[in-house]
Amino acid sequence: MLVPDRPAPEAPLPPHPGSPAPTSSTSPAVGRALDILLHLAGRTGPVRAATLARELGMPRSSAYHILTVLAERGFVTYLPGERAYGLGVAAFEIGSAYLRHEPLERLAQPVVRRLAGRLGQTVHLGVVYGAETVYLLKERPPRGRAADTALVTDIGVRLPAHLTASGRAILAHLPEAQVRALYPRPGDLITRTGRGPRSLAELLGLLAADRRRGWSEETELVSEGLRSLGAAVFDHHGHPVAALSTTWRRHYAPHGTDGVRDALARAAARLTSAVSGRAPGG
Repeated sequence: MLVPDRPAPEAPLPPHPGSPAPTSSTSPAVGRALDILLHLAGRTGPVRAATLARELGMPRSSAYHILTVLAERGFVTYLPGERAYGLGVAAFEIGSAYLRHEPLERLAQPVVRRLAGRLGQTVHLGVVYGAETVYLLKERPPRGRAADTALVTDIGVRLPAHLTASGRAILAHLPEAQVRALYPRPGDLITRTGRGPRSLAELLGLLAADRRRGWSEETELVSEGLRSLGAAVFDHHGHPVAALSTTWRRHYAPHGTDGVRDALARAAARLTSAVSGRAPGG
């Protein structure tokens, strides 16, 4: 029986100087998909498919096929305007799921406890899952006045990430394409108290300001009469993986805002160091 001729396999492109050599695997497609995800995770912005293929030393046809599959499952996002790819929501959710496990909580517990005792205020550790803040730890101060009677937060509680200080602290350091993917429709920007960003443009403006100053703030966006500050915790790539936040009554401030902000920033830096992370640019 005659077998139709098959085209010769496409020769792989030479790897980009300084890029790691592809790992051999019994399932090359799986290895290449993971290479693409890890490569995108290490970049600060979207990357074109041809650039990915060149830098990873894989055939362009393979890169396009794998990117199509990853996009269908939400692991990458295609940006038509830039004709490039960035990480998708599914990739972020897997990272957040890992960080919700015990190691992060164990490392964060003494940091959270110490900060709550120093400030005399409730302190939380939170992560972003999808477009929601999920609280992993909550530490009440051992003594002094706290806002617990009005707080709706507790371990496992989910709140809209764009309203919480910890959620905003994380969103502020995500690529804009990822934030846009989290809020594809105007109706996604819900409110709890009638306050908060009403459009994606407004949210992106707030996040840009938060990113410049290095911390986030919300006043009465979650609960009437309460104010919160949040600071992000970063992994070894400089990506946000969690955030610390503290909440107090708006009209009762045992510390000045600068004092709260500085203590929160130092605590977030300690936890970043504990998870072997680094702040962006640090």
